[in-house]
Amino acid sequence: MIEELIARWGYFAIVVGTLFEGETTLLAAGAMAHRGLLSLPMVLAVAFFGGVLGDQIWFQIGRRFGQPFIDRRPAWRKRLAFVDRLLSRYGTMFVVLFRFLPVPLVRTITPVLLGSRGYPMWRFTALNVAGGALWTVLLTAAGYGLGAALSGIIGRPIRPKELLLGVLIAGVLSWLLYQLISRLRRGAEV
Repeated sequence: MIEELIARWGYFAIVVGTLFEGETTLLAAGAMAHRGLLSLPMVLAVAFFGGVLGDQIWFQIGRRFGQPFIDRRPAWRKRLAFVDRLLSRYGTMFVVLFRFLPVPLVRTITPVLLGSRGYPMWRFTALNVAGGALWTVLLTAAGYGLGAALSGIIGRPIRPKELLLGVLIAGVLSWLLYQLISRLRRGAEV
């Protein structure tokens, strides 16, 4: 049942997942490719497409609606200062690598901020493509490795339900680790 759903909707789910978030999606897709349920080249292609397209859309939103769009999102304020500092300090390197930061909203805010500030579209597109390619390959490879590791641990090919559970557990543990680190940092700042 799950295998049929993956075969039928897997690539579409990857595009949608990478449009919005992506990390968990790519880990799961890489693991599914290891299992042979999805084609690794197709996973890479559709994940790259979805990830780059999502960031291009956010960039265009920033370009079109500018600072008023940002100002209407109070939850973004704290992250905006963080993104501004990183952009000032690292410039082009930050624009290539922002999607790797394990900080909520950075992947969304960065393209919006760049678009609203008149960052050259051709430059953003080129850097977005480079960063998107790197992100897609590294996270898909991590998922592929996760699938291989889980299969090795249990000594047989892993079932799709087990893969999804493993990726879900990895995602929850990553989120909990991030929350713990954030709280420890906030406690140290007080």
